[in-house]
Amino acid sequence: MLITKLTYQCCANFPSDERFGLTSQMRRAAVSIPSNIAEGAGRGSAKDFSQFLSVATGSAYELETQFILAADFGYIREEQLQVVTAELSELQRMLYGFQKSLQPEN
Repeated sequence: MLITKLTYQCCANFPSDERFGLTSQMRRAAVSIPSNIAEGAGRGSAKDFSQFLSVATGSAYELETQFILAADFGYIREEQLQVVTAELSELQRMLYGFQKSLQPEN
């Protein structure tokens, strides 16, 4: 949820001509992360939950790429990029670990 909030805050300062471009893509990816975690948690099996965690992880990597682009375009400061990418890296690690914990042991 923190990453979604940070994304919306950062995107609020983007140029208005990015409203339907990068802003829209970033907000969708950011909302997708907690949404997929929540939907997966509501499923009846670990296998289903793991699949939704995989989608959330993909959205986290997508958002990270979009933040790097936003910094390259000069829409956010380097300090903002560092804060968000640190949060995203931690989330990616947590999602990976959680997904691994759901896999059956052989």
